[in-house]
Amino acid sequence: MKLIKAGEKRYALLLAARDSDYVNKVYGGYFNVFVAAFGEEGERWDLFRVVDGEFPDMNELHKYDGFVVSGSPYDAYGNDYWILKLCFLLQTLDAMEKKVLGICFGHQILCRSMGGKVGKACTGWDIGLRKVKIVKDLSVSSFLEDLDEIPPSLSIIECHQDEVWEVPMGAEVIAFSDKTGVEMFAIGQHILGIQGHPEYTKDILYSLIDRLLNSNSIERGFAENAKVGLEIAEPDRKCWEKICRNFLKRRQNFTFSPI
Repeated sequence: MKLIKAGEKRYALLLAARDSDYVNKVYGGYFNVFVAAFGEEGERWDLFRVVDGEFPDMNELHKYDGFVVSGSPYDAYGNDYWILKLCFLLQTLDAMEKKVLGICFGHQILCRSMGGKVGKACTGWDIGLRKVKIVKDLSVSSFLEDLDEIPPSLSIIECHQDEVWEVPMGAEVIAFSDKTGVEMFAIGQHILGIQGHPEYTKDILYSLIDRLLNSNSIERGFAENAKVGLEIAEPDRKCWEKICRNFLKRRQNFTFSPI
């Protein structure tokens, strides 16, 4: 378990991936990447490496204000023991109406846990920058409403070959893209899934592209095109970080202007 400064608010990162050599060397691990993106002064953040079977004590869940589920190289529709245990944990957190933010794999496993359907993306890998569009007339968008004004679309770093096929009953699709039909979904005010990576920096994705290329997971031309796209545009990281922080910290004091 790893923490930052103790304070009134307490959060947990449920890490579903092992730290890459690059992220370890440059950032000291993915935990630091997430805390830098979503954490604030005076908060306590705990790390649970769920991919290695490390889970929070079920009797301690009430002490947390929110949870973040990371991305992962594993399939959210897989039946590894730790994945099934994570599904049970997420169902428990839902019943407690605890704030849960899912990123990439986390977005997909939240969907599965709540009764939705996930699987391989019919259009294959999505790697690089992607513009996602906000849906009009949202009924669950209070965590978005503090952004002075949200533009019609926001760019985000993506790296996935799986996707949400069907959102759970009671869920609302918040954003979509030309590539992926469910880029964001929410259930009430306590569940939020984001397919992209608001926490990623460009250099992290560059390193990940190289790893995927070296393992023959993607072709060289595809990798080069993804890198070119990163060179000519920027993700809207500050806006995405604010969305995630507002969601986790129950800020609901601003106005939202969708398309």
